Amino acid sequence: MLEADTGNNHSWLDLDLRLLEDAARKAGELALSYFGRDPETWFKGNNRSPVSEADLAVDKLLADELRGARPEYGWLSEETADDKSRLGCVRTFIVDPIDGTRAFLAGGDEWTVSLAVVEQGRPTAGVVFCPRRNELFAARAGGGTTLNGEKIYVSQRQGVEGATLSGPHSIVANKDVIAAGFSGTEILRSLAYRLAIVAAGRVDVGAARGGPSDWDLAAADLLVQEAGGRLTDLSGRNLVYNRTKTGHPGLIAAPDALIEPVRAVLGEMIRS
Repeated sequence: MLEADTGNNHSWLDLDLRLLEDAARKAGELALSYFGRDPETWFKGNNRSPVSEADLAVDKLLADELRGARPEYGWLSEETADDKSRLGCVRTFIVDPIDGTRAFLAGGDEWTVSLAVVEQGRPTAGVVFCPRRNELFAARAGGGTTLNGEKIYVSQRQGVEGATLSGPHSIVANKDVIAAGFSGTEILRSLAYRLAIVAAGRVDVGAARGGPSDWDLAAADLLVQEAGGRLTDLSGRNLVYNRTKTGHPGLIAAPDALIEPVRAVLGEMIRS
Protein backbone atom coordinates (compact mmCIF):
# COMPACT_ATOMS: atom_id res chain seq x y z
CA MET A 1 0.00 0.00 0.00
CA LEU A 2 1.05 3.56 -0.59
CA GLU A 3 1.75 5.35 2.68
CA ALA A 4 0.89 8.98 3.22
CA ASP A 5 3.76 10.78 4.92
CA THR A 6 2.06 12.96 7.50
CA GLY A 7 -1.17 13.45 9.36
CA ASN A 8 -1.82 16.46 7.16
CA ASN A 9 -1.51 14.30 4.04
CA HIS A 10 -3.91 11.77 5.57
CA SER A 11 -6.36 14.58 6.20
CA TRP A 12 -6.21 15.75 2.57
CA LEU A 13 -6.60 12.20 1.33
CA ASP A 14 -9.67 11.72 3.50
CA LEU A 15 -11.16 14.98 2.25
CA ASP A 16 -10.49 14.03 -1.37
CA LEU A 17 -12.04 10.62 -0.84
CA ARG A 18 -15.14 12.10 0.77
CA LEU A 19 -15.46 14.51 -2.15
CA LEU A 20 -15.25 11.62 -4.64
CA GLU A 21 -17.80 9.56 -2.73
CA ASP A 22 -20.32 12.39 -2.60
CA ALA A 23 -19.80 13.22 -6.28
CA ALA A 24 -20.13 9.58 -7.32
CA ARG A 25 -23.47 9.21 -5.57
CA LYS A 26 -24.81 12.40 -7.18
CA ALA A 27 -23.53 11.22 -10.56
CA GLY A 28 -25.16 7.84 -10.08
CA GLU A 29 -28.48 9.44 -9.25
CA LEU A 30 -28.31 11.58 -12.39
CA ALA A 31 -27.34 8.61 -14.57
CA LEU A 32 -30.28 6.62 -13.20
CA SER A 33 -32.63 9.40 -14.33
CA TYR A 34 -31.65 8.51 -17.93
CA PHE A 35 -31.40 4.74 -17.41
CA GLY A 36 -33.97 2.71 -19.33
CA ARG A 37 -35.37 5.82 -21.01
CA ASP A 38 -33.70 5.51 -24.42
CA PRO A 39 -31.31 8.48 -24.14
CA GLU A 40 -30.00 10.02 -27.33
CA THR A 41 -26.95 8.03 -28.41
CA TRP A 42 -24.24 8.28 -31.05
CA PHE A 43 -20.80 6.88 -31.74
CA LYS A 44 -17.46 8.57 -31.23
CA GLY A 45 -15.02 9.26 -34.05
CA ASN A 46 -13.84 5.65 -34.28
CA ASN A 47 -17.47 4.53 -34.79
CA ARG A 48 -16.95 1.82 -32.20
CA SER A 49 -17.52 3.44 -28.80
CA PRO A 50 -21.06 4.59 -28.00
CA VAL A 51 -21.73 7.75 -26.02
CA SER A 52 -25.05 9.12 -24.86
CA GLU A 53 -26.55 12.30 -23.54
CA ALA A 54 -26.39 10.64 -20.12
CA ASP A 55 -22.58 10.37 -20.33
CA LEU A 56 -22.29 14.07 -21.12
CA ALA A 57 -24.75 15.15 -18.44
CA VAL A 58 -22.92 13.13 -15.79
CA ASP A 59 -19.58 14.48 -17.01
CA LYS A 60 -20.83 18.04 -16.57
CA LEU A 61 -22.13 17.34 -13.09
CA LEU A 62 -18.82 15.79 -12.06
CA ALA A 63 -16.84 18.67 -13.50
CA ASP A 64 -19.00 21.13 -11.56
CA GLU A 65 -18.73 19.16 -8.33
CA LEU A 66 -15.06 18.21 -8.45
CA ARG A 67 -13.44 21.12 -10.27
CA GLY A 68 -15.61 23.51 -8.33
CA ALA A 69 -14.25 22.10 -5.07
CA ARG A 70 -10.63 21.75 -6.23
CA PRO A 71 -10.01 24.28 -9.03
CA GLU A 72 -6.25 23.76 -8.75
CA TYR A 73 -6.53 20.07 -9.68
CA GLY A 74 -6.12 18.93 -13.27
CA TRP A 75 -8.93 17.22 -15.18
CA LEU A 76 -8.95 14.13 -17.38
CA SER A 77 -12.30 12.65 -18.35
CA GLU A 78 -13.32 10.29 -21.11
CA GLU A 79 -16.02 12.76 -22.14
CA THR A 80 -14.06 16.04 -21.99
CA ALA A 81 -11.56 17.25 -24.61
CA ASP A 82 -8.06 16.89 -23.17
CA ASP A 83 -6.18 20.19 -23.19
CA LYS A 84 -3.06 18.75 -21.44
CA SER A 85 -3.00 21.51 -18.82
CA ARG A 86 -3.41 18.65 -16.34
CA LEU A 87 0.22 17.69 -16.93
CA GLY A 88 1.36 20.75 -14.98
CA CYS A 89 -0.89 20.10 -11.97
CA VAL A 90 0.21 18.49 -8.71
CA ARG A 91 -3.02 16.49 -8.53
CA THR A 92 -5.47 15.52 -11.25
CA PHE A 93 -9.00 14.15 -11.27
CA ILE A 94 -9.34 11.15 -13.60
CA VAL A 95 -12.98 10.45 -14.40
CA ASP A 96 -15.18 8.05 -16.32
CA PRO A 97 -18.74 9.38 -16.01
CA ILE A 98 -20.27 6.06 -17.06
CA ASP A 99 -17.87 3.14 -17.36
CA GLY A 100 -19.69 0.48 -19.33
CA THR A 101 -21.86 2.66 -21.55
CA ARG A 102 -22.86 -0.39 -23.61
CA ALA A 103 -24.19 -2.06 -20.46
CA PHE A 104 -25.96 1.17 -19.46
CA LEU A 105 -27.70 1.49 -22.84
CA ALA A 106 -28.61 -2.21 -22.93
CA GLY A 107 -30.25 -2.13 -19.49
CA GLY A 108 -27.47 -3.96 -17.68
CA ASP A 109 -26.73 -3.36 -14.02
CA GLU A 110 -22.91 -3.48 -13.90
CA TRP A 111 -22.08 0.00 -15.27
CA THR A 112 -20.25 2.31 -12.89
CA VAL A 113 -19.09 5.83 -12.13
CA SER A 114 -15.29 5.76 -11.77
CA LEU A 115 -13.43 8.64 -10.09
CA ALA A 116 -9.82 9.05 -8.94
CA VAL A 117 -7.32 11.63 -7.77
CA VAL A 118 -3.81 11.04 -9.11
CA GLU A 119 -0.55 12.53 -7.83
CA GLN A 120 2.91 11.82 -9.27
CA GLY A 121 1.45 9.24 -11.61
CA ARG A 122 -0.36 7.13 -9.03
CA PRO A 123 -3.89 7.23 -7.61
CA THR A 124 -4.23 8.54 -4.05
CA ALA A 125 -8.02 8.38 -3.75
CA GLY A 126 -10.49 6.38 -5.80
CA VAL A 127 -14.17 5.46 -5.96
CA VAL A 128 -16.05 3.04 -8.19
CA PHE A 129 -19.82 3.32 -7.71
CA CYS A 130 -22.30 0.86 -9.22
CA PRO A 131 -25.68 2.59 -8.85
CA ARG A 132 -27.90 -0.31 -9.95
CA ARG A 133 -26.27 -2.64 -7.41
CA ASN A 134 -25.89 0.13 -4.81
CA GLU A 135 -22.22 -0.72 -4.30
CA LEU A 136 -19.69 1.98 -3.52
CA PHE A 137 -16.08 0.80 -3.55
CA ALA A 138 -13.66 3.34 -2.10
CA ALA A 139 -9.98 3.61 -1.20
CA ARG A 140 -7.35 6.15 -0.28
CA ALA A 141 -3.59 5.60 -0.23
CA GLY A 142 -2.59 3.86 2.98
CA GLY A 143 -6.17 3.49 4.16
CA GLY A 144 -7.38 0.16 2.77
CA THR A 145 -10.41 -0.48 0.57
CA THR A 146 -14.06 -0.50 1.58
CA LEU A 147 -17.34 -1.60 0.03
CA ASN A 148 -20.26 0.39 1.43
CA GLY A 149 -18.07 1.26 4.40
CA GLU A 150 -16.86 -2.27 5.21
CA LYS A 151 -13.22 -3.31 4.67
CA ILE A 152 -12.63 -5.71 1.79
CA TYR A 153 -9.62 -7.72 0.66
CA VAL A 154 -8.44 -9.66 -2.37
CA SER A 155 -8.65 -13.43 -2.26
CA GLN A 156 -6.03 -15.56 -0.55
CA ARG A 157 -5.70 -18.01 -3.43
CA GLN A 158 -2.09 -19.04 -4.08
CA GLY A 159 -2.30 -20.87 -7.42
CA VAL A 160 -4.05 -20.84 -10.79
CA GLU A 161 -5.84 -24.18 -10.32
CA GLY A 162 -9.42 -23.37 -9.42
CA ALA A 163 -8.94 -19.59 -9.67
CA THR A 164 -11.93 -17.60 -10.87
CA LEU A 165 -11.29 -15.25 -13.78
CA SER A 166 -13.20 -12.21 -15.02
CA GLY A 167 -12.29 -10.88 -18.44
CA PRO A 168 -13.35 -10.73 -22.09
CA HIS A 169 -15.22 -13.81 -23.32
CA SER A 170 -12.41 -14.60 -25.77
CA ILE A 171 -10.06 -15.04 -22.80
CA VAL A 172 -12.38 -16.64 -20.26
CA ALA A 173 -13.58 -19.25 -22.78
CA ASN A 174 -10.14 -19.98 -24.26
CA LYS A 175 -9.34 -23.70 -24.15
CA ASP A 176 -5.82 -23.12 -22.83
CA VAL A 177 -7.16 -20.93 -20.04
CA ILE A 178 -9.69 -23.57 -19.09
CA ALA A 179 -7.01 -26.30 -19.30
CA ALA A 180 -4.81 -24.30 -16.90
CA GLY A 181 -7.54 -24.58 -14.28
CA PHE A 182 -9.26 -21.21 -14.44
CA SER A 183 -12.99 -20.97 -13.86
CA GLY A 184 -14.82 -18.27 -15.81
CA THR A 185 -17.34 -15.84 -14.32
CA GLU A 186 -20.01 -13.54 -15.72
CA ILE A 187 -18.95 -11.16 -18.49
CA LEU A 188 -18.84 -7.64 -17.10
CA ARG A 189 -19.02 -4.68 -19.48
CA SER A 190 -17.51 -2.24 -16.99
CA LEU A 191 -13.76 -2.74 -16.66
CA ALA A 192 -13.71 -0.68 -13.47
CA TYR A 193 -16.30 -3.01 -11.92
CA ARG A 194 -14.43 -6.08 -13.14
CA LEU A 195 -11.38 -4.90 -11.20
CA ALA A 196 -13.40 -3.75 -8.19
CA ILE A 197 -14.73 -7.25 -7.60
CA VAL A 198 -11.14 -8.52 -7.59
CA ALA A 199 -10.51 -6.04 -4.76
CA ALA A 200 -13.55 -7.47 -2.98
CA GLY A 201 -12.27 -11.05 -3.32
CA ARG A 202 -15.35 -12.11 -5.29
CA VAL A 203 -13.13 -13.28 -8.13
CA ASP A 204 -9.45 -14.12 -7.95
CA VAL A 205 -8.22 -12.57 -11.21
CA GLY A 206 -9.30 -9.79 -13.55
CA ALA A 207 -7.84 -9.42 -17.04
CA ALA A 208 -8.04 -6.86 -19.84
CA ARG A 209 -6.63 -6.76 -23.34
CA GLY A 210 -4.50 -3.82 -24.43
CA GLY A 211 -6.34 -0.56 -25.03
CA PRO A 212 -7.90 0.66 -21.76
CA SER A 213 -7.34 4.27 -20.76
CA ASP A 214 -6.53 6.08 -17.52
CA TRP A 215 -10.22 6.71 -16.79
CA ASP A 216 -11.02 2.98 -17.00
CA LEU A 217 -8.31 2.04 -14.53
CA ALA A 218 -7.06 4.66 -12.08
CA ALA A 219 -9.75 4.32 -9.41
CA ALA A 220 -9.97 0.54 -9.61
CA ASP A 221 -6.16 0.25 -9.52
CA LEU A 222 -6.14 1.85 -6.07
CA LEU A 223 -9.01 -0.37 -4.91
CA VAL A 224 -7.04 -3.49 -5.80
CA GLN A 225 -3.79 -2.18 -4.33
CA GLU A 226 -5.30 -1.12 -1.03
CA ALA A 227 -7.17 -4.45 -0.77
CA GLY A 228 -3.83 -6.25 -0.88
CA GLY A 229 -3.47 -7.06 -4.58
CA ARG A 230 -1.85 -5.55 -7.66
CA LEU A 231 -2.85 -4.30 -11.09
CA THR A 232 0.12 -4.70 -13.44
CA ASP A 233 1.11 -4.74 -17.06
CA LEU A 234 2.58 -7.87 -18.62
CA SER A 235 6.05 -7.02 -17.32
CA GLY A 236 4.76 -6.91 -13.77
CA ARG A 237 5.03 -3.12 -13.52
CA ASN A 238 2.56 -0.81 -11.83
CA LEU A 239 0.70 1.55 -14.12
CA VAL A 240 1.52 5.27 -14.38
CA TYR A 241 -1.29 7.75 -14.90
CA ASN A 242 -1.72 11.34 -16.06
CA ARG A 243 0.87 11.17 -18.82
CA THR A 244 0.62 12.64 -22.31
CA LYS A 245 -0.70 9.34 -23.67
CA THR A 246 -3.48 7.81 -21.62
CA GLY A 247 -3.63 4.29 -23.12
CA HIS A 248 -2.37 1.11 -21.45
CA PRO A 249 -1.36 -2.38 -22.56
CA GLY A 250 -2.86 -5.72 -21.48
CA LEU A 251 -3.37 -5.94 -17.74
CA ILE A 252 -3.78 -8.37 -14.86
CA ALA A 253 -5.35 -7.71 -11.45
CA ALA A 254 -4.83 -10.35 -8.79
CA PRO A 255 -3.43 -11.11 -5.36
CA ASP A 256 0.32 -10.64 -5.45
CA ALA A 257 0.97 -14.40 -5.25
CA LEU A 258 -1.01 -14.96 -8.45
CA ILE A 259 0.49 -12.27 -10.67
CA GLU A 260 3.40 -14.35 -12.01
CA PRO A 261 1.49 -17.62 -12.62
CA VAL A 262 -1.37 -15.71 -14.25
CA ARG A 263 1.05 -13.85 -16.53
CA ALA A 264 2.50 -17.17 -17.61
CA VAL A 265 -0.91 -18.39 -18.80
CA LEU A 266 -2.58 -15.20 -20.07
CA GLY A 267 0.35 -13.10 -21.26
CA GLU A 268 0.14 -13.55 -25.00
CA MET A 269 -3.66 -13.51 -25.05
CA ILE A 270 -4.02 -10.07 -23.50
CA ARG A 271 -1.01 -8.44 -25.11
CA SER A 272 -3.07 -6.79 -27.85
